[in-house]
This record gives sequence, C-alpha cells and structure tokens, in this order.
Amino acid sequence: MPSPVARPTTALMFAGLCIVWGSSFLFMRVALDGGLTPFQLVWSREVLGGFTLVIIALMLRMPLPRRRIDWLHLLVLGLLNNFTPHWVVAWSQQYLDTSLSSIFNAFTPIATALMVTLAFRVERLTRPQLAGVLVGVVGVLIVLAPWNAVLSGDLLPQLAFVSTTLMYGISFGYVRRFVMPRGYSGVQIAVYSVGMAAGAMLLLTPMAFADPFPIDPGVLGSLLALGCLGTGIAYIWSFTIVDRWGATRASMVTYVAPVIGVALGVLVLGETLSWNEPLGAVLVLLGIVFAQRPRWMFRRPPFLA
Repeated sequence: MPSPVARPTTALMFAGLCIVWGSSFLFMRVALDGGLTPFQLVWSREVLGGFTLVIIALMLRMPLPRRRIDWLHLLVLGLLNNFTPHWVVAWSQQYLDTSLSSIFNAFTPIATALMVTLAFRVERLTRPQLAGVLVGVVGVLIVLAPWNAVLSGDLLPQLAFVSTTLMYGISFGYVRRFVMPRGYSGVQIAVYSVGMAAGAMLLLTPMAFADPFPIDPGVLGSLLALGCLGTGIAYIWSFTIVDRWGATRASMVTYVAPVIGVALGVLVLGETLSWNEPLGAVLVLLGIVFAQRPRWMFRRPPFLA
C-alpha cells in the first residue's frame, strides 16, 4: 500500500491546485477590470467558496465541531488563510500586473519553511527540502528577471502583497500545530475555516452592494472560478496535501503560479515569451522534484552502501 506521500491522488490534487491558484490572478484582473471593487471581489469569492463547501458538508453529513477551542482555532485559521490575505491581494491587484502578482506569491514556501520549522516547530526542514526551496527561489527570480526592472512602481502594493505570503506561512504552521492534531480531515478544515470567513462576509453584505455591482459574462465566470474552485474545492485539496505531504512541500504549489501566470499571459493576453521564463520554469519544477524527495533520487546503490 503506498505511503501518503506517494498517493497518486495527492499528486493530482497538487497539479489541480497549481492550475486553479496559478490562474487566479488572471481571474482577479478580469473581475477588477470589469468594474468590481476589491471588497466586492473578496465578498463574492468568500461567499461562493463557503456556499460550495456547505453543499459538500451537507452531502457528506459532516458534524459541527463541539469544542469551543476548536471554533477559535478555525476562526483564526479563516482570518489568516482566507479573509485577510484575500482582501489584501484584491486591493494590491489593482496596482500590480498579473505576472508580478503570481511571482510575489511564490515566496510563500520560504515563509512556510521558516514558520513550520522555527516558529511552530511542527516539521523539520530536510536537506532535499532546503535544496528544493532554494532551487525554486532561483527559478522564480529568473522568471521575474529583475534586470528588466519589473519591480518598478508603487512600493506599498508590492509590500502588501508580499505580507500575504507571511500570512499563508503562519496559517500553514498554525493548522499543523493547532488544528490537524485534533483529528480534523482536510475536507473538514476547509469547510469550517472557509465557512467562518464566508459567514463574516455575509455580515458585511451591505458594504458589498454600497457601490454598483456590475455583472457580465467575464466577471461572472471569473467570480465562479475564484469562489467555487479557488476558494471552495481548492482549499479541500490544499489542506489534504498539507496533511499528507507536510506544510513545506504543500506550499510549493505557489512556485508553479508564476509559470501558470506567464503561460496564461502568452496564451490569453498575447504576451511575448522571453528566454528566461521557460528556463526559470524548468528550475521551479526541479525545485518541486527535490522537495518531494523521490526515493530513487536519494537511494544509494548497493555497491556504495
């Protein structure tokens, strides 16, 4: 029987998460350019995601947490992993390019590695994982191409966006330290934490409709993708991967985001592909391979043992 790390379904979840979250910045750009305010975008994303997960919970007849401390931990997780970073990302996305946003998001594994090993002490960073993180960083920097002055522009939105990677890193450590040891599955954690964030958003519904709420096919499709997939189904995959692979490996999904973002820029927006982007993409994928630590890569041949 394969180990949790080797389950093919986990790898499929990881691939799906890469595609869904890698394309999220494009969908946010479409929604914002379509006339939505940042708060309307976050409100729609959380409510649609929560609605999707409530349907799943009802289908599975999922019981509610009984302990008050569990509700508190899930509320903190919802604030760290959903409510706050989604609002900050939506605000900063008004001022940042789609590709730059996806590249900034790739700093999440670094923040996660620091949080889970140094702050929460729930995982040990092995040499293959460290190598994977470093190779991934190099790949992201090559995709970023700082020699092309991509980082020019407003500093505050850039710093705000980078701060969300720290929030995600803290949330990965928090869920490993305080939530998963209480016996909750990835599906339950996603339903409860996103559901609480969605409940908080419902209380703020009048604010979402204080401004005109434009709806056209492009905006509606983007909201459904961001809400039902990116905040609903994707969080089930994310917490399941954290449970099976660990937080550091799971967070490396954000290394693929720049690759997806660049690919969508070329295919959808007609942007030009530079030499550094495929090279950086290859290094990002190599970093993920190192971090996953396949046994055949690190197994000594019998004559060297």
